[in-house]
Amino acid sequence: MAKSTCTVTRSEFLEGASPLTVVINGVVMEAEVKEFSTGSLGWYLNGKIEVNVAGQPVNVQIGLNMTVAGSKDLPKRRK
Repeated sequence: MAKSTCTVTRSEFLEGASPLTVVINGVVMEAEVKEFSTGSLGWYLNGKIEVNVAGQPVNVQIGLNMTVAGSKDLPKRRK
């Protein structure tokens, strides 16, 4: 399969991206805009929710990364 390319620049993403609303089992959470240590861009969410399993409450830890395909290959920002 062909490698994906990112259609925005690193600066455009970091200046223009907004947090994303994510709903997991009816719980509304917000994924924050992130520049990952790998150089990829996207959104990150971590948290905990309670989920009912067989009539019993179960604590669930959430770790969610949403990565923009091809963003790791974008030129890095100058410091």
